[in-house]
Amino acid sequence: MNEEIELAQMEMEEAVNAFRNELARVRTGRASTALLENLHVNYYGTRTPLRQLAGLAAPEARLLVITPYDKGAMAEIEKAIQTSDLGLNPMNDGKIIRIPIPELNEERRKELVRHIRKTAEEFRVSIRNHRRDANDKFKQMHKDKQLTDDDFRAAEAKVQQHTTEYIEKLDKILTAKEAEIMEV
Repeated sequence: MNEEIELAQMEMEEAVNAFRNELARVRTGRASTALLENLHVNYYGTRTPLRQLAGLAAPEARLLVITPYDKGAMAEIEKAIQTSDLGLNPMNDGKIIRIPIPELNEERRKELVRHIRKTAEEFRVSIRNHRRDANDKFKQMHKDKQLTDDDFRAAEAKVQQHTTEYIEKLDKILTAKEAEIMEV
């Protein structure tokens, strides 16, 4: 029982850390190649990470440059950037793709906040799924008479306590990032 609680706790901790890493990719000022690192491109019918298809660089504070290894992939790279929720408009000159990073205006800041709130909700769901998985295991153990009624309720309460704790951590991280984005 304690192993299951610890496993659920570790998985919830990993979800919070993954959320922290996800927020690091959200730009707040300067152009960063991290914006594009998780972008996938349809490359000859296969979803391939952009960083495997091209070199990424940020030569200026407001410019990203993508240098495809295969010039035949340029159209697909451009399409993937346009259809992403990043709100970026790539310019293709036949050799490289330049992406000017627009100044963060009020509307764009609000859009970024909406995006990170949506991401936060996905991670909250992930944490709740870990809780559900642990509770399902406890129910099975209770059904198999490996846990008494009291132990079963205590285990569920402990997992709920961890769930609440990690969702609160996630919310604190979200609030801090929102403040950082909205800061002019």
